[in-house]
Amino acid sequence: MLTTILLIFVGALVLAIGVTPVARWLAPHVGVIDHPTARKVHTRPMPRLGGAAIFLAFILALLVFENRYNFQQLAGILIGASFVSFLGIWDDRWGLRPILKLLGQVLGALILVATEVHTELFAQWPVLDVGLTVFWVVGITNAFNLIDNMDGLSGGVGAVAAAFFTLLAAMSSPPQVLVGALSAALFGVCLGFLVYNFNPATIFMGDAGAMFIGYMLAAVGIKLRFPGNVTFVTWMIPVLVLGVPIFDTTLVFMSRLRRGLNPLTTPGTDHTSHRLVRMGFTQREAVLTLYLAGCGLGVLAMFITQADVIESYVIGVGVLIAGIVGLARLERRELLPTATHSPQEVPVDPTTS
Repeated sequence: MLTTILLIFVGALVLAIGVTPVARWLAPHVGVIDHPTARKVHTRPMPRLGGAAIFLAFILALLVFENRYNFQQLAGILIGASFVSFLGIWDDRWGLRPILKLLGQVLGALILVATEVHTELFAQWPVLDVGLTVFWVVGITNAFNLIDNMDGLSGGVGAVAAAFFTLLAAMSSPPQVLVGALSAALFGVCLGFLVYNFNPATIFMGDAGAMFIGYMLAAVGIKLRFPGNVTFVTWMIPVLVLGVPIFDTTLVFMSRLRRGLNPLTTPGTDHTSHRLVRMGFTQREAVLTLYLAGCGLGVLAMFITQADVIESYVIGVGVLIAGIVGLARLERRELLPTATHSPQEVPVDPTTS
């Protein structure tokens, strides 16, 4: 399995590096361009077709390098991801009403449920698992769209999470082929895209890319299994791996509620990355700090796979306390409507872009 995972990763990486410049060239010809406006800080039109390159490289890597899958579940994941990515492309090109985007994301989550990709925490109440699956998938999908507010941020955080999911799948006994293949492919395309998206970016991934990455990571988190430990413990593992976008979404949601704003439709520069910049970080430093935070949480997640209940919950409570302290400290940062120094746009929530 390790050879297959390595082939998929390298294939996805090479394909993303090769396809992204094509998408960058094509974007002006099909009208998928992010133009400067009063609420954005980049000063020249930017191609916004990176999501299509990410999607294409991912699919090609899977088709070429691996075929030992549970076809039904793979089909459900790819159909749902394709649908969500299509919504993002439509929104990038023509715009999409927030309610329609949200309903589309719910439908994408239900596609997973229909193909038996869902959480398994409530054996006696399967309807609760359906509800939790929808909440998880829609939440993580939007979290990656929200965190796509600085050059290289969403792609890099996605790459870190995908890398840890790949390791967890490969180290499982027996190895989890489907999860490992999906994670390795996503890891490769995120790294390949970062060649062009890290500060200073020459192309944006748009909603199509951010929503695709979030949806795939949510699905992979659901599919991961840890037979050597109990569900009472292992539910924390995907939450920790995806802790950075979860933290950012929680911060923005709570901050806007506190200020009397609609947390889902209010654009702003109130994300974790922007608050770090206001604390004195450069944009690259802020992005790299969030990469590092993702790595730290991933290491804790790997430890929990072998930990007992007490050890796991000591870690879980410690991370929760640290998160609350972080939320409180960052929320105290003054929220000024100042532009950051990246060519990336002022963050706009996925329900409004």
